[in-house]
Amino acid sequence: MSATGQQITVPERLAAAVRARADQAELAWLAALPGTVADRLAHWDLTPERVVQPGGRHGLVCTVLRADGTKAALKTVLPTPATAQEHAALAHWAGRGAVLLLAAEPAAGALLLERLYGDIPLRSLAEGKAMLEATSLLQRLWLPPAADHLFDTVPDRVAELSAGLRRNRELSTDARPLADEALELSAALAASEPERLLLHGDFHHGNVLAADRSPWLAVSPQPLVGERAYDLAWLAQERLDTLVGSPGPRGAARRRLHQLADAVEVDHDRLRGWTLFRTVEAGLRHLAEGSTGTAELYLEFADWL
Repeated sequence: MSATGQQITVPERLAAAVRARADQAELAWLAALPGTVADRLAHWDLTPERVVQPGGRHGLVCTVLRADGTKAALKTVLPTPATAQEHAALAHWAGRGAVLLLAAEPAAGALLLERLYGDIPLRSLAEGKAMLEATSLLQRLWLPPAADHLFDTVPDRVAELSAGLRRNRELSTDARPLADEALELSAALAASEPERLLLHGDFHHGNVLAADRSPWLAVSPQPLVGERAYDLAWLAQERLDTLVGSPGPRGAARRRLHQLADAVEVDHDRLRGWTLFRTVEAGLRHLAEGSTGTAELYLEFADWL
């Protein structure tokens, strides 16, 4: 069955997210997206099955069949500096702890991937079990990068995020002391990196899916090179809504950081610093985007640290 002429429907969740940002380059990408997907279907001789709904806010995933009948997934993602090297990270991992890359067209933001179980994320497990699986998987991903790699480094990414944090700190008088501490800590940490490994960059339970050849595989990296504590800091924020409702959430948050640091043998203080930075940055970014409830959740967690 030819892919030519197949109608591609963009999920409303993705369309709404792009329109809300009102970025002209993103709007142009959104308008061209059905044609981009149709082009890749034809070029790679794929038969589309369905567009995954509701999907994500930064890309479209379509389940497909390859010419030999094997199942796969076609992912077309909004090109950003954070996602530009997703294909390179997946190629470097070559299926070790991550979804297997079958083909890529980086200029179009298109990836052909092995088919995973998108409706069974690691988040479906109880928190304790999920954290054990997550830390085990992360340690498989933390590999030395190639000598000629083109990945951003943690200091590169932190400089970009810090610029946004400085702008957004004015949005909340209460959060300014947290923002100032986060900026001070991140500058010191970025200047004293103890190691340089390939990191996932956006590792959380929702970006780990069940698979056939391995119980769990990571997806959707925003790769960069740097220390493990930076990657672990995003995992430390997992299931904040549950943490908020637990007895003694401040103590629970601190215990989580200690448990994660011990599990992968990273320095406790460095993990605390990166967690504070990434949490405050996310909180104030969400506040700037109008997501007040999410922003308050992040900032409350940061205050516990």
